[in-house]
Amino acid sequence: MTSHPVFAAAAGTWLLGDLKVNRIGFGAMRLTGSGALHQGTPSDRGQAIGVLRRAVELGVNHIDTAAFYFSRLRLANELINSALAPYPDDLVIATKVGPFRDAAGEWTTPARPDQLRGQVEENLRQLGRDHLDVVNLRLMGQDSISEHFGALAEVRDAGLVRHLGISDARPEHLAEARAIAPVVCVQNRYSIDAPGEDEMLRACEELGIAFVPFFSIAGKGRMAGAARAEHDEVHAVARAHGVSPAQVRLAWILQKGAHVLAIPGTGDPDHLVDNVAAGALRLTEEELQLLDAIGPSDS
Repeated sequence: MTSHPVFAAAAGTWLLGDLKVNRIGFGAMRLTGSGALHQGTPSDRGQAIGVLRRAVELGVNHIDTAAFYFSRLRLANELINSALAPYPDDLVIATKVGPFRDAAGEWTTPARPDQLRGQVEENLRQLGRDHLDVVNLRLMGQDSISEHFGALAEVRDAGLVRHLGISDARPEHLAEARAIAPVVCVQNRYSIDAPGEDEMLRACEELGIAFVPFFSIAGKGRMAGAARAEHDEVHAVARAHGVSPAQVRLAWILQKGAHVLAIPGTGDPDHLVDNVAAGALRLTEEELQLLDAIGPSDS
């Protein structure tokens, strides 16, 4: 048993449709490799499985993944299946469809609407499930998403998917999607140095939709990992609380609204505990204002 059973619940809970999750979750992308396009050297397989199991022990019940999270040696969905199946009753697994990567890991053209069911079925096969809790349509520059989201709505109606969301989307995409089927979450890039999502943040709050930021810790490092040079303001707040800069970044995200869910990812067991513990960190109004003033980076 873990000695920190309240970590993941410390920031409270939110409903993804009818599924209650703790606001601190886990992103599976970095389990397959730490480099850009997930092609870096992955962590030891046993360690990756241990991190997933430890996350659940710490109260994490929301895991974000995708079939296109893979490297030469690791497949995120297979790791999740191996580590956690048979799955706990309260575990919510969210995945994404839309992008294609070939066998070499290179991004190719986005899926056509008629190919999305196949992508859903591939996630089902890899995860060993008969339905997916949440599927996000990951946009790849589309102006209109009606055909793609409509195709996913049909897959949901067929019973393969419980809830739908969108990712890397604009407010007009959210309106377009909601005219077709209910949307339970929006996944967009958002961090201290990549804020720029206030309109979507507010829209989700008003509609009771979860806002799920990605690259919250990585910031301007994005897929390559955390930025090497952290902002002085983040360091100052971290020192004041005796915590890590990563925890400050996550606490800032979580204090943007009760509807904001964090999905930090790591293959390091110590970083996992650090990330989950951020749910208990409360920043002052002055600290929040200091961090807000950092603004967007140039990258």
